[in-house]
Amino acid sequence: MSLKLVLLAGSSQPSSQSAKVAAFLQRRLLQLGHCAAADLSLIDLGATPLPLWPAADHGGAWADCAALLREADGLVLVSPEWHGMASPALKNFFVYAGRRELGHKPGLLVGVSAGQGGAYPLSELRASSYKNCRLCYLPEQLIVRQVASVLNGETAVDQADARIRTRADWALGVLVQYARAMRPLRTAIRFDSADFANGM
Repeated sequence: MSLKLVLLAGSSQPSSQSAKVAAFLQRRLLQLGHCAAADLSLIDLGATPLPLWPAADHGGAWADCAALLREADGLVLVSPEWHGMASPALKNFFVYAGRRELGHKPGLLVGVSAGQGGAYPLSELRASSYKNCRLCYLPEQLIVRQVASVLNGETAVDQADARIRTRADWALGVLVQYARAMRPLRTAIRFDSADFANGM
């Protein structure tokens, strides 16, 4: 059975660099033969924003996201760095997302920075976003620095571009192996116990 993966572009800006990176990674998953096109989904919080929690209506955009996430075997989460922090759109996403959408699924964190940063949002997300949803972040992560000058075409334009492309392929391969290995966990671990609905 083919793996199903979701890529999440975490910027609230339309046509963002985060969306560009997510689309590049989606193409690479296809080109490397890790997934079929029908089994890859891209959620762009800039193109389809979620209402600020708490919203009167949890349908619409969230219902579509939740349906994709429940079927997924893993997640690629692309985070921009705004003032050294994860974006409000991503933090809002994790208020919506619960264990039924993300529980015991591997997540590859991808940082995006216009300069030499990008690490702080990933540390923030590792510290504060997994508790109730039970998303399992990989020890591997990817940081795309000087993002405007890399991952723009089908071929690398310089050594830095080539290096991040090679690292991206490696990280995606790691995610795929975790996704395959962790599939049985979601049938072995029950999610229906009210006593342990939230993390500690």
